[in-house]
Amino acid sequence: MIEVTAALIRRADKILIARRPGRDELAGLWEFPGGKLEEGESPEECLAREILEELAITISVGEFFADSIYEYPSKVVHLMAFWAVWTEGEIKACAHDDVVWSSAAELREYTFAPADRPIVTKLIESVVK
Repeated sequence: MIEVTAALIRRADKILIARRPGRDELAGLWEFPGGKLEEGESPEECLAREILEELAITISVGEFFADSIYEYPSKVVHLMAFWAVWTEGEIKACAHDDVVWSSAAELREYTFAPADRPIVTKLIESVVK
């Protein structure tokens, strides 16, 4: 099982989402940015490192929000999502082909990677009444 982290980065009432690039096996699908844990790394350390690599910004990782386990044809992914605060830098899509600030209600308009979908559902249910 591959351990993966995801950041729920807030700005006012919006959350940052990112689209996987054309060369990726999940090309065109949206996700919460993050990445794979490396050996000896905590999920929080992983998330801070991955966000710096993928978006060129520094974040403060907050509390755990939710997780999901999804079995893709070639791997099983355990995705752990954490709230995060953007603390420094200018966002650059270094590993994605687009980034968007979306309200929880607007998340329904995007097609997310399968492992991210349970996180999307929980966000919508917890914010949209």
